[in-house]
Amino acid sequence: MNEINTILVDGQTLTIEAVEAVARGGAPTMLDEEARDRVAASRRVIDDILGSGQVAYGINTGFGRLAEVRIPPDQLEQLQLNLLRSHACGVGEPFGEEVVRAMLLLRANVLATGHAGCRPLVVERVLDLLNAGVHPVVPSLGSVGASGDLAPLAHLALPLVGEGAAVVAGERLSGEEALRRVGIDPLTLGAKEGLALINGTQASAAVGALALADAGRLLGAADVICALTLDALAGTDAAFDRSVHEARPHPGQGESARRIRMLLEGSAIRESHRDCGRVQDAYSLRCSPQVHGTGRDAFEHARRVLTIELNSGTDNPMVFPDGRVISGGNFHGAPIAAVFDYLAATITDLASISERRFARMVDTSLSGLPRFLVDDAGLNSGFMMVQVSAAALVSEMKTLSHPASVDSIPTSAGQEDHVSMSTWAARKLARVVELGRQVMGMEYLAAVQALEFHRPLTTSPALEGVVNQLRERVPRYEDDRFMADDMETAAELIFELES
Repeated sequence: MNEINTILVDGQTLTIEAVEAVARGGAPTMLDEEARDRVAASRRVIDDILGSGQVAYGINTGFGRLAEVRIPPDQLEQLQLNLLRSHACGVGEPFGEEVVRAMLLLRANVLATGHAGCRPLVVERVLDLLNAGVHPVVPSLGSVGASGDLAPLAHLALPLVGEGAAVVAGERLSGEEALRRVGIDPLTLGAKEGLALINGTQASAAVGALALADAGRLLGAADVICALTLDALAGTDAAFDRSVHEARPHPGQGESARRIRMLLEGSAIRESHRDCGRVQDAYSLRCSPQVHGTGRDAFEHARRVLTIELNSGTDNPMVFPDGRVISGGNFHGAPIAAVFDYLAATITDLASISERRFARMVDTSLSGLPRFLVDDAGLNSGFMMVQVSAAALVSEMKTLSHPASVDSIPTSAGQEDHVSMSTWAARKLARVVELGRQVMGMEYLAAVQALEFHRPLTTSPALEGVVNQLRERVPRYEDDRFMADDMETAAELIFELES
């Protein structure tokens, strides 16, 4: 995310890391020359169709259920402008700046595949908005994920023609004024170009890509926090033995077990009770690699699917170099909706097991630690309500894990009679990841507090570094105090614990 290298937009090699570099790191972008040639070739196909007088969907016809209506040549520019205006029907809180930046990048990358039939100028103008910091105002609600994210993408496109609204340097402006501020001329859209700007899954994919990046960090932090808690509860490391996980060789499970073993190496706390006779711990400790590993495997699957999606042609109709223009269904968000739902469920399970580990630490009958991790309990409530907050968040995450991808509702007078709900799946995933970060931060606070009751014994060198990382910003809890700031600080640190 700290890279400032220019991202070449070629329709083929975009990565989630590059999306994050542009969306969050402000990396500049440029259209690749070979991609520019592909885009120009696809535009020639459209021009040939117009010159021949053929009738082709979306080029010289109406849209959706109105596909049988032929549009005269002198009204084709108006048709494309009307399309953007009529489809910009989103509602609700606008997407944040980083999501909008990701949307602009992804839409340009889809156009760069050469299957949309627009001029290279259109792709370059989308990238001009991105590079100039013109961020269209895009309401977050109103897409069913087929024919792609029509409403959000229409809002995204309107400032290109000097309409809609955009934010420049923190100020909300009309689309016309936003372009004037940065010296960009408004586009006049040609045939097919309005449709080329709004067909596809780029709102869903933008939200999902950033959520996926954060989910990866959360999964890395989970192993670190689990190791802290295991040591704080004087747990055994036997369940993380390599042989156990080689006997059930799921990749994620093995990796989580390996990392927890590594993190515990050299712990004086662990050595102090190695011969205590405890054979096994509760499932929330012993089965952490199995739960964390399931999340890791879901993450890798989602990464593969989404990377394919980022570099796919999702327009309709699709334009091919041999002159064919084919109506298909690549705008349907089913592939990414399903993996977003899958990953959200596994992240919820990650938070669920985190909350159970936390609950054991505050229960003196299970932990052997002071009640609610504070001296003089009774006068002090300690971590009692922090665990309650964690439980509340996990319950909300469970509700959000109901899959969006199994739902569908017919639209467009029955023409679009099965839709994906991919945008809702992506938004739910982003919310689940954020709540999971908060829950994990609460366990982090509690685990560090619990470990310090073992002093002068220390945990492993690696985990002592994690303890110090928190203590540099959050002092030890001695007496009841305002905890909300501590909880937020711990949550902020979670994404720094992945390695």
